[in-house]
Amino acid sequence: MLKFAAAAVLFFSLSPIWPLGPNPLPGDPFLIVNKQTNEIAFIKDQKVQHVITAATGKTDDLTPEGLFTVTVKAADPYYRKKDIKGGDPRNPLGTRWIGFDAKDTDGRIYGIHGTNDPSSIGKYVSNGCIRLQNEAVESLYEWVPIGTKILVVTSGKGFDELGKDYGAINKDN
Repeated sequence: MLKFAAAAVLFFSLSPIWPLGPNPLPGDPFLIVNKQTNEIAFIKDQKVQHVITAATGKTDDLTPEGLFTVTVKAADPYYRKKDIKGGDPRNPLGTRWIGFDAKDTDGRIYGIHGTNDPSSIGKYVSNGCIRLQNEAVESLYEWVPIGTKILVVTSGKGFDELGKDYGAINKDN
């Protein structure tokens, strides 16, 4: 019976019929962005490891909500909109880019990135991306591999409860 249960869990966690996309495997990194609190949680080994203050969209609809996948990472990202090279202090993307596939994009439109305006962190000021202090995004960049799931929500729930709801934290913890 135990073998059957383990096989069923494995089947459904990897199955395309899982309602939320591929389920994170126990211990996998997982990110949760809560637009209500402007915070991002880094979950690994079924625990909230870090909570970081972020900036999100100027309006509620600018930062898309849902379960996404990290598809692109870049150190010293190039800012195409104004032709500003990576590493330039005028670059609004800061020192790192962690892009995800929101709204069927390729990870180059929506992302978690640094900033050249540290005073914007904690506010609703972006055009849709999630901004962090450069030091914070540099640390996160090292911990988050391509393929990491990222949940973006507006919720009154805590990160532990959201992590349990989406399988990143064991419900028994």
